[in-house]
Amino acid sequence: MSRRLARELAFKALFQEDLGKNGLEPALTELLTESGLSGDHAFFTRQLAEGALLHLEEIDNQLAKYLVNWGFGRLAAVDRSVLRLATYVLLYCADIPTAVSINEALELSKLFNSDESAKFLNGVLDKLARDQEGGKEES
Repeated sequence: MSRRLARELAFKALFQEDLGKNGLEPALTELLTESGLSGDHAFFTRQLAEGALLHLEEIDNQLAKYLVNWGFGRLAAVDRSVLRLATYVLLYCADIPTAVSINEALELSKLFNSDESAKFLNGVLDKLARDQEGGKEES
């Protein structure tokens, strides 16, 4: 449950950063303090949020390939943040299984947006994951 909470907090911090309501560090500090999450799970939260923000340009470039006729500006801020977090995990966290990464993203989408949104995100993330796995096999 704590890793799920860590993902949720990382998502919330990215969401706040995206909307310009808070810088990432103040958002993370506040969210971690309010949740009581500490130790390895707090480290995991920071790793996810900071990693996604550090690689934001590459993540957005990857996602743009799968958002055919649908720019980032048209995405709901929730969807944008969920996609960025999930893409970071898919690209940079080899120790987390693909199915877990996608499932956790869909759960966040359902919790903070809608089932319809989750279906859309599932299509995007599934295509991205398949292409990533195909690229690994060719290497």
